[in-house]
Amino acid sequence: MRLTRRAKKIVFFVTLGSCLVGLALALNVTWIVLNWREVVPLVLGIIFFGLIIAGLVVYTVFLVREIHKNEQQDSFLNAVTHELKTPIASLRLYLETLQKRQLTEKQQQDFYRIMLEDTDRLFGTVEQILKAGEARHAGSKKNWEKVDFSTIVAETVDLTRLRHHLPADVLHFAGPTGEKIYLRGSPQELRTAVFNLVENAVKYSGEKKEIEIELQTPDIDTILLRVRDKGVGIPGPELKRIFKRFYRVASSANGRVKGTGLGLFIVRSIARRHGGDAFAESEGTGHGSTFTLKLPRSYPV
Repeated sequence: MRLTRRAKKIVFFVTLGSCLVGLALALNVTWIVLNWREVVPLVLGIIFFGLIIAGLVVYTVFLVREIHKNEQQDSFLNAVTHELKTPIASLRLYLETLQKRQLTEKQQQDFYRIMLEDTDRLFGTVEQILKAGEARHAGSKKNWEKVDFSTIVAETVDLTRLRHHLPADVLHFAGPTGEKIYLRGSPQELRTAVFNLVENAVKYSGEKKEIEIELQTPDIDTILLRVRDKGVGIPGPELKRIFKRFYRVASSANGRVKGTGLGLFIVRSIARRHGGDAFAESEGTGHGSTFTLKLPRSYPV
């Protein structure tokens, strides 16, 4: 299997760092052998070479992380460019067709519907980028309020069904019957987190969608929102990485799904800002995924 450009750079710097550390260790051992009878030069030499080795290790780790970060940013730029360029090109094409050709009323309505879908796609991409910026630079919590989280989840599920034309048995929601679940926070941010999780499950479920959304209160202080799908799944080593900014799982199945790599980063940022967390579970590729949003519960006064 051919190495990517990033992988070659990482291998080079890891190899170089290892060689330099090995050389420093060899010099250190030589110094100890030559000066083992002289205490002061021996101690100073050990300390000096120890600092050199530590510096080389830190420098190598830093370089590898920067290479990885640059690769993620390049992938993000490519994804965003595609997400912006494709609907713009589609809008231009339909507008030119409307301008130059005489169309029937039905054809015009179909064109308008497609153009509205393209503008929704554009708006969604821009919204994700803006939300990611807000998540990194969280503002004041002074305007937080008591939020009915159960209503937010139910409304988001209904909106997703409508948007993707999904029947109830495909996108199933189960929550505490007749019970309102409250927490203190930002309604807009919480709505964004829930929407990203549900939308993510729809996108990665493939043609045969089967999604379960469950809202629970396992104890008096905790709210759990679980979103399960039977889609492409996530390899084990990727489960902790998928919440990083710009990160997207590199697989053939996921490659067919377009995105910016910001959705799950936004979800975890919002969860932690509200005193909770977000995590994922999966038995591997092809076995579906479960995403859990954990939040602290509060009660209306």
